[in-house]
Amino acid sequence: MKFQSQSLTPDRSARHFYGAEMRRHREAAQLSLVQLAKIVNSSKSGLARVETAELMPPPELSRALDAAFGTDGLFARLYDLAKREAHPDQYRRYMDFEARATDIEQYGAQVLPGLLQTPGYARAFLGCQPDLAPEQLEERVAARMARQERLRSESPPCRWAVLDESVLRRRVGDRNCMLEQLASLLEQVDTPVSRVQVMPFDAGEHPLLGGSLTVLTLADGPAVAYEEGIEAGHLYEDPEAVKKRRRRYDVLRANALSLAESAALIRSAMEEYQPCETPST
Repeated sequence: MKFQSQSLTPDRSARHFYGAEMRRHREAAQLSLVQLAKIVNSSKSGLARVETAELMPPPELSRALDAAFGTDGLFARLYDLAKREAHPDQYRRYMDFEARATDIEQYGAQVLPGLLQTPGYARAFLGCQPDLAPEQLEERVAARMARQERLRSESPPCRWAVLDESVLRRRVGDRNCMLEQLASLLEQVDTPVSRVQVMPFDAGEHPLLGGSLTVLTLADGPAVAYEEGIEAGHLYEDPEAVKKRRRRYDVLRANALSLAESAALIRSAMEEYQPCETPST
């Protein structure tokens, strides 16, 4: 089957413009993706994804492109712009990365990551937003649950979650909701494809205390990191930025409770949400 080039949108972002310029110079040089891949020591699929802005250009690619096309640092300058911009489509890109990740490492400071949430917990958490209509709430809950379908597939990603103890202690929804959520969490503490650790209160302060972090490892590309705040998040694709956040995560994981200790703490938290007994008369 003959390869069909996808249409480009160079006005969408610096990353999209980078890809469009790469294709323009490649076609002007009458090079196929396979031919260019050999020249810049890359892969055809990787270059195709850079052209369509599906993949952030690897740091070493820009210098190779400038050398191949004689563009006097053009791609190096475009790369500097692309890696610094706040992408308007970054959450959609994060969802795409998550769906293709082979390894998912997460830290939750105040709330459980979406991939660990039960429907009841997700509905209670998302429903606390006063401007969300009932039908919008159900759509968001359904979307969150749809993200979990891959976890039950024949080739699920390997997941590792580190949770602050406050996630276990802060009630979201009613007692039954939390009991169900913690029971689900307990089942995922130590399985062939999932690990859950707890960062206890007495561990004190740490670099990730103020937010949440996800590091995704992709089978066909470099790792990416995503930090999320109250109303906005930031996707990091630059290798140095990702490495910095992975190191912080590794230190956090090393200082968290062991899997057995984490399971014991989750069981202890579950006791707090057991239904209250009605006193006999």
